[in-house]
Amino acid sequence: MTPEFDMAVIGAGAAGLVASGMAASLGARTALIESRRMGGECTWTGCVPSKSLLKAAHVAHLVRTADRYGLAAREPEVDFAAVMRRVHEIRELIYESADSPEVFERLGVSVFNARARFVDPHTLQLSTGERVTSRYFIVAAGSLPLVPNIDGIDRVPYLTNEFLFEIERLPKALIVVGAGPLGVEMAQAFRRLGSSVILVDSGHRVLSRDDAELSYLLEKVLRGEGIEIRFGVTVQKLEGHVTAILSNGARLEADAILFATGRRVDVSDLDLRAAGIRVTEYGISVDQRCRTAVKHIYAAGDVTGRYQFTHMAEHMARVAVSNALLGRRNKLDEQHVIWCTYTDPELAHAGASEEQLKNRNIRYEVYKFSYAKLDRAVTESESAGLIKVYAAPRKGTILGATILGARAGEMIGEFALAMRNKLTLGDIAATIHAYPTYVFGNRRAADQWLLSRRSRALLWALRAFFGLRGRSPVGARFGE
Repeated sequence: MTPEFDMAVIGAGAAGLVASGMAASLGARTALIESRRMGGECTWTGCVPSKSLLKAAHVAHLVRTADRYGLAAREPEVDFAAVMRRVHEIRELIYESADSPEVFERLGVSVFNARARFVDPHTLQLSTGERVTSRYFIVAAGSLPLVPNIDGIDRVPYLTNEFLFEIERLPKALIVVGAGPLGVEMAQAFRRLGSSVILVDSGHRVLSRDDAELSYLLEKVLRGEGIEIRFGVTVQKLEGHVTAILSNGARLEADAILFATGRRVDVSDLDLRAAGIRVTEYGISVDQRCRTAVKHIYAAGDVTGRYQFTHMAEHMARVAVSNALLGRRNKLDEQHVIWCTYTDPELAHAGASEEQLKNRNIRYEVYKFSYAKLDRAVTESESAGLIKVYAAPRKGTILGATILGARAGEMIGEFALAMRNKLTLGDIAATIHAYPTYVFGNRRAADQWLLSRRSRALLWALRAFFGLRGRSPVGARFGE
């Protein structure tokens, strides 16, 4: 029997939306199955609401620190209910314009609001009683918040990102457990909106995946804003309304506690064994082409346990669709993974980290440029920041880059583009950048590589040949 669809996508989060839209645009008869509202975590409980809340918090911070610009500073009057209404309105706006069933139905996608489970490798049974058959499948079922098994947690009203953006009152005191991206973003947001905040983490620095030097600089900013940070401890027990007892015996009292302790994959309701799909403790196992052990079934996004970024979920979806429908053999681009944490200042990264380069015994040099010498940052009183680029010593091949500072999330894209297209620091230095912009700092960082290429012999030869009479100190890096 011929399958009803060419492609069936399970899950309408970032990966599922891109996969179904792309499949339909290629001419495939496409089914999209989602049991909840389309848009997934990013639209409803992740990227969109968190960045909307961060913007409100940033404006509150500007009011509180307006004297930096010669204006009268004052404590902002925060109407938290109004702040959350704006967050909800933005979610709905993005949903209606980009994620709703009507948007995808206009593309030719058949949308099913139902739960799905495999009954055989080519058939899904839906909770509505319908069956969907397809030549190819992409599982994009997403992930859920990981909440640690703590004594008393079932008796205390705790928050995760799934419930955080539904609260109506600003907590006077907030405990945030986990110093990863969500934890530090929300700790800063609620502190700026007026909550007292304690950030707790079992590690020894914020954003442990990021550059140690820059994460330490960010930590100083967070502490400077009044966030109390406790490292090397875990929450052992919860009592009362919200009383957290830490592993060192300390007791923390608060109005709310937010667990930002990672994500987990739960695909138990999909009955993947019926399709022969292998699932590990981290998620669905896929190869570099996003294919599972079953050749016509692919998986993309959080459900694979690989990357918990919307942009990587979209990248995986594109790889999966192109390989399934077009017969290509595209692989994931894991050498140029990019991310950004939207604290203030932002912390962004692309490519290899310094730790990875050391572990792989790859020769590299570090080129830095401080925001304190970046004119646009200085004019906007945003001089807290640093650009770091790791590059091959002689050729200037870019191996990785990390940026702490205003607009870092926008700036890091230039380095990602350069790495993917094998451009060097010399190419960036030779490219005209608009002045004064933040991205001009990328060129200034690249300039450091050019200046480091000078040698005494070269300078001597230039002076002799052209009759130059000045002195140029060897080894100095202008503007570093």
